[in-house]
Amino acid sequence: MEISKQPVSNDKAALPSESSTGTKKSWGEAIKAYMDKRAWVMLLLGFSSGLPYLLIFSSLSIWLKEAGFDIKIITMFSWAMLGYSFKFVWSPLVNAVPIPLLTKMLGQRRSWLIVAQIVVAFAIFMLGSFNPTSDVVLDYMAFFAVLLGFSAATQDIVIDAYRIEIAEKSMQPVLSGMFMAGYRIGLIVAGAGALFLAEYFGSTKATYNYAAWQQTYYIMASLMLIGVVTTLLIKEPTVTRVQHERPMSDYFQLFLLFLISVIALIASFIVIGHVLPETESKFLGFVYESIKFIGAVVIAISTALVLLKAKIIKKQVAVDMWVAPIQDFFIRYGKKAVWLILLIGLYRISDIVAGTTSNLFYVNLGFSKTDIALAVKTFGMGMSIVGGILGGLLAERFKIMNAMLIGAILASASNLLFVILAGKGHDFFYMYSAVMFDNLASGLASAIFVAFLSVLTNIRFSMVQYALLSSLMTLTPKILGGYSGAMVETMGYPAFFTFTALIGIPVLLLIYMVDKHVMSQDATRGDNITHE
Repeated sequence: MEISKQPVSNDKAALPSESSTGTKKSWGEAIKAYMDKRAWVMLLLGFSSGLPYLLIFSSLSIWLKEAGFDIKIITMFSWAMLGYSFKFVWSPLVNAVPIPLLTKMLGQRRSWLIVAQIVVAFAIFMLGSFNPTSDVVLDYMAFFAVLLGFSAATQDIVIDAYRIEIAEKSMQPVLSGMFMAGYRIGLIVAGAGALFLAEYFGSTKATYNYAAWQQTYYIMASLMLIGVVTTLLIKEPTVTRVQHERPMSDYFQLFLLFLISVIALIASFIVIGHVLPETESKFLGFVYESIKFIGAVVIAISTALVLLKAKIIKKQVAVDMWVAPIQDFFIRYGKKAVWLILLIGLYRISDIVAGTTSNLFYVNLGFSKTDIALAVKTFGMGMSIVGGILGGLLAERFKIMNAMLIGAILASASNLLFVILAGKGHDFFYMYSAVMFDNLASGLASAIFVAFLSVLTNIRFSMVQYALLSSLMTLTPKILGGYSGAMVETMGYPAFFTFTALIGIPVLLLIYMVDKHVMSQDATRGDNITHE
């Protein structure tokens, strides 16, 4: 094993952030940090990260709907989003495997980033090149949708690691806030922007026009040039990473292990779905989806273990890639890691669970799709951007756990505005008020939480550890969110939104416990960065 000795750009990088140690910055210092060039780089990379997300499912769903396909076919394209849920699986490969020629020219991070961005642009372009008129064409579109999901998730893996590695931890709140702002802008462009362009070019619900969607997706693909140019202009992070001198055969074996496991995952997910009976029950539907997901994961892991036992790949290689980063996390935090895992898994539970039914809630109150698009997709997204910047400022200005507390309180309390809206009914003032505060709180909490996760990672394993932590972040909320429809039917909207506010209360206790027993111990040390 070899520890690479590369300089970092700031001598504070080995220390916990100022905010995590309790040192407060003035508002002027906090705002000044946003003028840092690295913050604006993260804004551009955030845009590149947010752009593909809605093009995989949301905008694509409307396209297929206009083309005349039913909802059962359309929702199958949601499988293309699985790449975001499983990105931690191949993050060790992205972290360690060099790309021939490119890695020598650009470095490990930039080489993977530019390849991912080019593949994202290519996949978007190819999606726009097919007119969905038959099942055969849909198969091609499904392939490129999966490719888009995989490459976009890979781009996210690299951007997250790059953000953590380019600056000291005290700078992470600013970088997180700017990244989230860019990400939301990307969502606006790929969501409301794509729908506007498609309609402008001549495709509507009443009159489907393939050429309009083709032009729209071609424009979206061209916008990925923003990310590509940014990647070419920025510098490779200079940090200490754990590196292993390996022959190319080891990297090939790693790739083979990953490829076979992914094939097993996808195949088992599809087969289990065909075996399970169809149901109209929302509860059983969620149970069946859970069985598909868990069963596919178990089969994929079992496949990997069988390959390891058969010595198709060296066990130590797999341990270094996948086990060492997890082991490092638990060594640094010990038994206190349980508090961190609970907080990470539950911090976003209040706003994510409430958000699963929000659009349906607006429809039930009598708001039109245009009303919802203007309020949520445009105005709401704008407020999310403002919230993300404010969240970065708060995390930069105050101790990180104090900022976490503010974010948790606002995210939970904002759900009570939906209770008021439920009582008022079809009222635009209360609708926009609820959307404004909900998105502001969500954007603020998200930016603070991203900064918090960045503080927890060891920079030597930043890519793998952050991929794991960010996947854990949405696991529990998404599982509980699957029951939201059944809960609304049983409780009604006022009681449901009250419930979503109340489930945020235990998070406040977890923040207190983590602040007292974990962060105060300077557990964030351990980056072991070597300076020149």
